[in-house]
Amino acid sequence: MKLSSTITTLALALAPGILLVLVVGPVGAFAPPPSSRVTSRQSSTVKAATTTPPPDDAPTSSSEEGDAAAPAATTTAATTTAATVEYPPPLTKVQRLGRAAKFWSSAVPIVLSYYSKTAELRAKESFTGISLTAEEEEVIWGEQHARGARKLADTITSLKGFYVKTAQIIASRQDLFPPEYTEALSNFTDNVDPLPVDLIKAVVSKELLVRGETFEDIFMEFDDVPLGAASVAQVHRAVLTEKYGSKEVAVKVQRPSIESKLMGDIANLKALAKTFRESDALPLDYYTVFAELEKQLADEFNFLAEAVAMDRIYDTVTRDVNGMPCESPIVMPRPVSGLVSRRVLVMDYLEGVPLSRAAEEMLRRGIEPDSPEAQLFGRRLLRSLTDVFGRCILETGFFHADPHPGNIFVLDDGRIGLIDFGQVKQIGGRARETLSKVMLALDERENDTNPKDLETIGNLALELGVELADDAPAEGPAAVAMWLFDGSVETLPGGYDKGELSPNSPVKALKSFPQDLVLVGRSSILIKGLSNRLNIPWSLSKEWAPTAKNVLEGNTNKTGAAIVKDGKGSKIRIRDVMKLLKTWGRGKASRAVTRLPSPMRTKVAAVALRLQKRREAREDRNQQ
Repeated sequence: MKLSSTITTLALALAPGILLVLVVGPVGAFAPPPSSRVTSRQSSTVKAATTTPPPDDAPTSSSEEGDAAAPAATTTAATTTAATVEYPPPLTKVQRLGRAAKFWSSAVPIVLSYYSKTAELRAKESFTGISLTAEEEEVIWGEQHARGARKLADTITSLKGFYVKTAQIIASRQDLFPPEYTEALSNFTDNVDPLPVDLIKAVVSKELLVRGETFEDIFMEFDDVPLGAASVAQVHRAVLTEKYGSKEVAVKVQRPSIESKLMGDIANLKALAKTFRESDALPLDYYTVFAELEKQLADEFNFLAEAVAMDRIYDTVTRDVNGMPCESPIVMPRPVSGLVSRRVLVMDYLEGVPLSRAAEEMLRRGIEPDSPEAQLFGRRLLRSLTDVFGRCILETGFFHADPHPGNIFVLDDGRIGLIDFGQVKQIGGRARETLSKVMLALDERENDTNPKDLETIGNLALELGVELADDAPAEGPAAVAMWLFDGSVETLPGGYDKGELSPNSPVKALKSFPQDLVLVGRSSILIKGLSNRLNIPWSLSKEWAPTAKNVLEGNTNKTGAAIVKDGKGSKIRIRDVMKLLKTWGRGKASRAVTRLPSPMRTKVAAVALRLQKRREAREDRNQQ
């Protein structure tokens, strides 16, 4: 990575105008599907919980900075411990400013150290007349990256809260940040300072138990080791008792005091961004970005709302445009009725690994990244994410707003899973309609330079609320639309570069981005980033165009439209039923392939990949 690019990237990630990367979200790493789950766990039969001594840095109930209020006294059962769990009040303004001051006192020197090191090396070169070799530069900047990464990791470890999300974004963007940073911050991706299991059981007991009920009345097993611990919550595998269905579940438990901390952090960043709102120092209106993130974070702490969102999105993706049942492009957990509260969510357990760790499983199974299996899975991954987000965004406007590699699962049977519906977004009908018009205009354009097409696309982008700098070329709005929704474009109009952090990126020309579309952009950039890493040209506008056409024709969600009394209607119904059976059979066949021996599986995948490429080529010829 070039020095100028490194400094620019770090400044974007650490300064008040930070988190362009957070806005568009992480793209993560790609790997073929594993055949077995690699998450280690400790299974145990549920018994009365005895308090485990907390880590040295674990907070107590009087700690205003801690992630949880730990029980003040030793207890012998989860139901007793529950009474000691306290939910502290929001951080004071002084506390919020103190946290921000600590972060910036570490972040700013990291960025400045790169400028000072550059000046030092240039002065030395000017004085001696000797230039460093590429190897010497690599060593020097590697040491610089390592120092900065350690300091940033230590600061985030101390502060936690919203800054953990910053670390997760940096760790997942290997394409943007030096490896020293992504490696140093990788520990924040899956397990962020897990809370003691006794405290977790105490929260569950306080939230779910009814009068006269014990923890053991609900759970027959409850793993002591969490499947994952994130900034907002941690998740444990469990098995329900016969009373509640005797099935394997995942139990998501919110950190007791995290809401006040995260909301305080985002409010502080919002205030800082407002200070620079009228300044030319920042390439984008980050106040709008942080305002949208603040709204989304507020909803993320209510697990009752998350359960409703899971059901709502499930209903969208399991019915076609005629209201007929169809196979979902993605696997989603369903909440367990009666076992959901504001801070605890019991849901279906998905057996697999997150996309962020799938590369390890690929290597373990001896699957090469360029093998037919890997390529076939890459297309399946892109297809699944494209279909689920396209249908949700365009058909109902209600969609998963926090897509990142930790929330995307590769299941043991090769299917793609999507978890964590704490952040969802609802956009209005007008925005959905205009987005649909943008997709069709992009898909139907003659080429990337036709003035009439660029004008149409640009006007629609402006209608969405996109505002560009006064000196931006006329093709600017169209370039932004292509950059967001058509990853197959080789050259953007207006002389813009495709690179996300290039000084000549269309993103840098943005003066304001509509708040409603911040999280739509996050979804589109996720898919575009994955396609780039997979080296598969992928156009969202092309893939979403059929759905967009249905939306504009008013053909979506016409429940029962396929079931009418005349003979013509009967034919439509039979056709839809046959389509459903075909889709179901294709899915069963695909999952059966994953159970074949490795040599046979590779041969089958190679044949399937050739057929798929031929079909794609035939479709492209038909559209020309």
